[in-house]
Amino acid sequence: MNRAITPDSLMPYIGTVLLIAAGSFFFPQILTFDYLTQQLQIAAFLGLLATGATIVILLGHIDLSVPWVLTGAAILSTAFVGSGDPLLTALAVPAALAFGALIGIVNGIGVAILRIPSMVWTLAINSILLGLAVLNTGGFNPKGESSALMVSMAAGRLFGLPMSFLIWMAVCVGIMLFLTKTPFGRYLRSIGYNEKATFLSGVSTPSVVFVAFALAGMCSAMGGVLLAGYANQAYQSMGDPFLLPTIAAVVIGGTSILGGRGGLFGTVGGALFITLLTSILSVMQIGDAWRSIVFGAIILAMLLFQTLRKGARA
Repeated sequence: MNRAITPDSLMPYIGTVLLIAAGSFFFPQILTFDYLTQQLQIAAFLGLLATGATIVILLGHIDLSVPWVLTGAAILSTAFVGSGDPLLTALAVPAALAFGALIGIVNGIGVAILRIPSMVWTLAINSILLGLAVLNTGGFNPKGESSALMVSMAAGRLFGLPMSFLIWMAVCVGIMLFLTKTPFGRYLRSIGYNEKATFLSGVSTPSVVFVAFALAGMCSAMGGVLLAGYANQAYQSMGDPFLLPTIAAVVIGGTSILGGRGGLFGTVGGALFITLLTSILSVMQIGDAWRSIVFGAIILAMLLFQTLRKGARA
């Protein structure tokens, strides 16, 4: 159950290699170092969101507040920088992460304490954050700018690799160690399998839910910080296009949408696969509508595959 590498988690990596091989026949530039590193940079934005989503889905829940946690963190961080105050500029990234953690805890309260289905609660929180942002900006793009640190985090390079990709990998490694080296990871999966039995065994399940949603919120906020650094600004609804690909990356990576089974290794592959697929579809001039259809079909196919495998094992 706790193995990082499973047949399901290897599937997106195989798919990524096949996409590169097939795409190179039509677009040879796919095999260039510049193109591949650019895809790693873009994959980091989606990957951070999918990393947080994986933690919540392992619980057997789902977080639909990702778009506006991302957007809210981007607006907050750029507003801090745009104030011109050196202290606020220095606090821009920590404030965005604290914002993400706070929204995550609010989500945890709704799910663990009020016992409201996570899909309903997090969707409502997403709507509230949208409304607050519109009230704050009057419906216009928010004022502010990205700091040099945010730009460097999003677009910088280290040893030839994108800084955003290295940040994503560092976050993944840190969370993987947290899940494997502490009881939290075991409790997380146990709740995904059977929350009532886990609670009766003496585990403080609300605490686990709080931490899981807080980590997810911080991952979404970090994604917002990087996107703001990449665009050098925040803008309305910048997180909206990421919700479906985020869930798709997690499901493609082998994490069961019902909870209890999966991990971050597969999610990394899922994010790489989705990013490369999106890029190839874009090069082929496939419209956004068809991309959404492809993502939805992939999610349904993986859900069907997981259901059939579960039935076969039973």
